[in-house]
Amino acid sequence: MMYALRFFPAVTTALLVISGCDSPTRDHNLGTERTSRMPSIHESPSVGPAGRQVLFGDLHVHTGYSIDAFIYDVFNGPSDAYRFGRGESIPHPAGYEVRIGRPLDFMAVTDHAKYMAVFQQLTDPSHPLSDHPLSESLTSADPNTRRLGLEQVMSRIRTGQPIQADLTRPEWASDVWRTTIAAADEYYEPGRFTTFVGYEWTAMPDGHNLHRNVIFRTSTVSRVPFSSLDSNDPSDLWKWMDRQRDLGIELLAIPHNANVSNGLMYPDLPTIVDKLGPDYVDQRNRNEPVNEIVQIKGQSETHPILSPYDEYANFELFERKLGDFSAVDTVQNSYARQALKNGLLIDAQLDGNPYKFGMIGSSDTHNGAMSLEEDEYFGKAGNLDGVAEVRLGRTRTPMTEVIQDWGSGGIAGVWAEENTREAIFDALVRKETFATSGPRISLRFFAGWNLPENLLTQTDWPRIAYENGVAMGSDLILGAAGGEPRFLVWAAKDPDGANLDRVQIVKGWLGADGSLHEDVYDVVWSGDRAKGSDGKLPPVANTVNIEEATFSNTVGAVELQTIWRDPDFDPTERAFYYLRVLEIPTPRWSTYDAARIGVATLTHKPATIQERAYSSPIWYTSDNQ
Repeated sequence: MMYALRFFPAVTTALLVISGCDSPTRDHNLGTERTSRMPSIHESPSVGPAGRQVLFGDLHVHTGYSIDAFIYDVFNGPSDAYRFGRGESIPHPAGYEVRIGRPLDFMAVTDHAKYMAVFQQLTDPSHPLSDHPLSESLTSADPNTRRLGLEQVMSRIRTGQPIQADLTRPEWASDVWRTTIAAADEYYEPGRFTTFVGYEWTAMPDGHNLHRNVIFRTSTVSRVPFSSLDSNDPSDLWKWMDRQRDLGIELLAIPHNANVSNGLMYPDLPTIVDKLGPDYVDQRNRNEPVNEIVQIKGQSETHPILSPYDEYANFELFERKLGDFSAVDTVQNSYARQALKNGLLIDAQLDGNPYKFGMIGSSDTHNGAMSLEEDEYFGKAGNLDGVAEVRLGRTRTPMTEVIQDWGSGGIAGVWAEENTREAIFDALVRKETFATSGPRISLRFFAGWNLPENLLTQTDWPRIAYENGVAMGSDLILGAAGGEPRFLVWAAKDPDGANLDRVQIVKGWLGADGSLHEDVYDVVWSGDRAKGSDGKLPPVANTVNIEEATFSNTVGAVELQTIWRDPDFDPTERAFYYLRVLEIPTPRWSTYDAARIGVATLTHKPATIQERAYSSPIWYTSDNQ
């Protein structure tokens, strides 16, 4: 993906456009332009499941309508964000233009419902709120006065205190909401660029993240959003969503940043039984079909403490509370893999699994413009981190360490019949989705009892897989005939990105004694590597030149595929399976930044990373469980 960047001379002229390639042997070097967006190698015009196409989008985008964007001089609104997503240039607060080289297929602006656009109203001389006492400090000519006023407001928000009761009049909120809806409708181009009406419900009890993005299927939406000012309890959000459905409004919620929930995002079985009650399981299942597991504030797949034998668990960890950015107290019940395992136990005990969710990624940008990959990174929040010198700590701020812990963002992949609101929403509901850490890696994952061993040699293998198995996001049920499942694994590199290292299957299962287990299997990989006596696959070669921030696609694979059997399959044990696809090593954003401005990269952060993708799970149960 290519961004055109224009900086103020006072910042630097050394920040260059970064390249990609579509050849497996061409180097990725600073200053080389990327190709334009390429169609997926498996897009098909045919009708039905086998003709589903892969689409990439971002369902977590903030603009200046969100308070925590406005305070960093982000004035882009929803219309600007959609223009960016479809390929137009928009301004960055640091004084340069940003433009996405490959337009997104779909997108949702999800500004915080809590005080949405209230700062714009306070600083708008024509709005009644311009007479509010807060307006004087926020519009002061003295930057220190403005900063102090903003910080006082943000301090109250972070601690959960209301700013002022008179800032939340329904008529003002509905005006802003109508503008948000109108922007989504204006830029919706069915078949080319799909825009969803959405917002973020921003509950943060004691600084612990319980945030959800709420996405509507069509333009038939609620009169105003349900915000954390209405309730900090997810169950109340779900009850409100159920009432909207009774009115004919279709919607879903997407949790994100479980990694900083301090154990609150995925309550365990005792908590559900003792505190949350019997409705919790059905409520959550009905309203939250997918979870966002990778974005700028880290990944929520798993943690080395929770998965000590997973050598790839230590990836872009962000472990700070959002209230004061101090360290989280616990990682328990804060990561998707553990939740998926706990869901098996809860299902066995309560006859229902609250954590039967699919996977997506998104950005959580607060610029109205997302920088999804390492080599295109221009920060998350306006002037807070908009230049490389600040991000690398050459110009230090109180937020320097936090900024350096941020990743570059994620992206959502879906398999849908067409690029429309209805088709993409339906893909989210059936969980035929996947997450990536930014690159446009494509993947498919099926399971079935009768998938042919030579299936992947047939040109119409997707049709056969749908007819004889189930896709990711589905249940695989053992019938009376019994048997052993086969799993179809397919992944293709981002056409403009790095080659693939390997594909892994992550399995979790519930033992007969009620114990929970997990394992990670390397199922197909590039090159002629062989597993050692310890069962581990050697690392792929690292071609990264750290000083120059380049790498070469002379290693790795363009495509990886196989039919896999679980060597430890036990038909009596509940289980789930999902794919994790790893790219070859590439430079981290901080390494690209260092090369741009001619300084050493960060020593306390990895210079290289292996970008990745995660499929939604397939759940296995027997028909008598």
